[in-house]
Order: sequence, then C-alpha cells, then structure tokens
Amino acid sequence: MFTGLVECVGTVVSISPPSGGVASIGLDAPQIASCVAVGESVAVSGACLTATASGGRIFYAQMMAETLRSTRLGSLKTGERVNLERALKLGGRLDGHMVLGHVDAVGAVARVDPDGDSKKIWITAPDNISWGVAPKGSVAIDGVSLTVIDSGDDMFSVGLIPATLSGTTLGFLAPGGRVNIEIDVMARYVARMFRRDDAAAAGGITWEKLSEYGWR
Repeated sequence: MFTGLVECVGTVVSISPPSGGVASIGLDAPQIASCVAVGESVAVSGACLTATASGGRIFYAQMMAETLRSTRLGSLKTGERVNLERALKLGGRLDGHMVLGHVDAVGAVARVDPDGDSKKIWITAPDNISWGVAPKGSVAIDGVSLTVIDSGDDMFSVGLIPATLSGTTLGFLAPGGRVNIEIDVMARYVARMFRRDDAAAAGGITWEKLSEYGWR
C-alpha cells in the first residue's frame, strides 16, 4: 500500500533483458537506496515492484512480464527518471490517498496548459477506465496522488502545483508522453459490485438504493 506521495526521483541505471519472464531494473536513488530492504515493495512510477538487492546509492528490483506489458516500465531506458515511494508503514500518515501500485492503464498526455506557476495536464485514457475517473476524485499518475479536475469519456485533467512539478517527474511531461494510471481503489470495488449480474436479484447494491440512502 502506498500514498501517492513521491519520496524521491530516481534514475534508471540498468535494465536486464527478461529471463524466465522476469527482468531486473537498477535504480540510482541515494535518498532511499540504503533503507530499502530485500523483499520490500517500492512503487516505481506507480508500479509496485519487489526489491531484490540494495547497497550504497543503488537498489535493484524485478519486473514480471505482465508488468512490462501493462505499464510504461516496459519502455524505460537507462538514464530515464522515475518516481519512487516505499510502502506505507502501519500507523503512518496517509496524506495522499490509498494507492495499490497496480497500474490500470497507460495513458498519453494530450495537452499541457500553463496556469501561472502551476500546470493543468490533460491525459487521454482507455475507455475501460473512464468510469473510474471522476471530477474531484483521486487518481495516481506515475505514482503521484492527484485530484481530477475534468473528466470525460476518453480524457481527464489534473492540476500540478509547483511542489509536484519540481519534486516529481511530472514536471517534465509533454504532449505525447506516456503515463501509468491507477484509478481510486474505492471506485474499483464499487464498480465490481455493480457489475455482478445477480446484484439486483439478490437485493444487493443498486443506484436506486444508494440514492435512497443519500448517495449523490
């Protein structure tokens, strides 16, 4: 479990070719590398990976074939920067929102609108996740917890304050850039309940029932 609050930006120093369906990535991250234990979970630009070795300023993690296929980590190259966050400790402050590190889709930056010292970023997203992105709701972009401003069928926008622009890789986003998207975990489970074919027949949750109890 993560919060979407990036601890530091690391640099990819090595990526091994997949062997047995698993690839290894080396990350230069002096701020956290010495604290990362073998077996620990680390969110790398929003994708949860398991650390396999650490020492000095570099740590290594493994990526399954599914991670390479379904996130933008499969297209990373040495020298690229990534957002890093270690797993939330039990009892720690939850300042962002609950982030699983399970990427739902890869989106593309459609437009970047300057807004004083901030920026408004428009991101295109596949139809299969548009239901999970709602105005004023939470979304994780490359592992960064953000609030949705606008939401449509195939595009949504988020705002980036100066602290986010300077402390994460999102400050370097430009039209055409690809990003990992994770929808809010609560939206994921609400949708699951509504998709059950027997929900209404079994007296389960329906839109009418939610409305009856004050849900808007």
